[in-house]
Amino acid sequence: MDTVRKYLKGDLYTWGLILILMVVSFLPTYSASSSLAHKYGGGNTFTFLTRHMMHLFIGGIFMYAVHRLNFRLIGKLVQLAMPAALVLLVITMFQGTEMGGANASRWVRIPILGMSFQTSAFASLALLIWLAKWFSKSREILTFTDMKAPLLMIGTTLILILPADFSTTAVIFTMAFILMTVAGVPWKLLWKIIAAGLGALLIFVLIVLAFPNISNRVATWKARIVNFVDPSNEDSNYQTELAKMAIAEGEVFGKGPGKSIQKNFLPQSNSDFVFAVITEEYGLFGSTVLIFFYGLLFRRFVKIARRAHTKFGTLLVLAASSGIVLQTIVNMGVAIDLMPVTGQTLPFLSAGGSSVWVTCIALGVILSVSHTDVERIIGTSPQEEEESFDEQNSLAHG
Repeated sequence: MDTVRKYLKGDLYTWGLILILMVVSFLPTYSASSSLAHKYGGGNTFTFLTRHMMHLFIGGIFMYAVHRLNFRLIGKLVQLAMPAALVLLVITMFQGTEMGGANASRWVRIPILGMSFQTSAFASLALLIWLAKWFSKSREILTFTDMKAPLLMIGTTLILILPADFSTTAVIFTMAFILMTVAGVPWKLLWKIIAAGLGALLIFVLIVLAFPNISNRVATWKARIVNFVDPSNEDSNYQTELAKMAIAEGEVFGKGPGKSIQKNFLPQSNSDFVFAVITEEYGLFGSTVLIFFYGLLFRRFVKIARRAHTKFGTLLVLAASSGIVLQTIVNMGVAIDLMPVTGQTLPFLSAGGSSVWVTCIALGVILSVSHTDVERIIGTSPQEEEESFDEQNSLAHG
């Protein structure tokens, strides 16, 4: 145990759950990639498994490096990361590439690695950490003027993402809203922020309808919403129909590893609809066990956030974990037809480097908070700490 503690800082339960999910992801990724392998990889499914393992390895390096940092340093580094994220979003808007047949340019190429990276994933994490840092300072928030810095940062980020990816924009806005709520922003102001956001979205839609060359996504959003509201349109809902069919065919214990039939027909079977493939192969029992492990991980996030001795520590855990939690809920919700198709991935289980890397960085941030608190308990001077969350929250409410 001492040897483990020497190299792995922070909450060991969280480490254990992360490693379990990483290992569990190998078989579903290998199985769900078969149709894509025959379509793009010459039938070699092992190539997709190798790629996923490489993504996890690189993500593991990111997670380990970040978790060794003091979380206060992360708060300082984000002051550089946020402008860099905005620059990447601008580059993506004008020079982004398409991946997997997607009709939107959301990726930029990394020449050194020969890979593509979805910049919105990095920007969402950078934005939330930046907001956590800003709200950790004691200040009275009553009007839009008091919130001009965070609202400007949120608005700029969302404007740069919205033309290509509405679902990610909606998820980021939701995460920022939750963070503002916990940080103590009055509900009277929060309702105004929601109204302003909806107004901005309406203006964007009207502009695109008037000038269609700006974005090709409004028609896609409309089709997905209409298809979700009108389930009788089977031709347009073929993705969710196939996903529900896969889940139903899994029954209690599933067909067995690698024996999914619907993975051969489901688009993005190894990413957007990987949960349906998992349920078909491992049944209700397997999917329930998977949900149970995610639930245990989310419970550790809550514990770490509640143990944090500073407002920044608590908000930082919330900022880093909210994306993981929401993506999990949305991905599973889409598979069982509770939500329109969004393209959100299932953390660790879905293929894709951007998702895995950003998830690992976020987990590194959470682990950083957990081990920094331990170090404080065993000897860090209390004078070096920020004011407690409760004290600052009371100040924020006047």
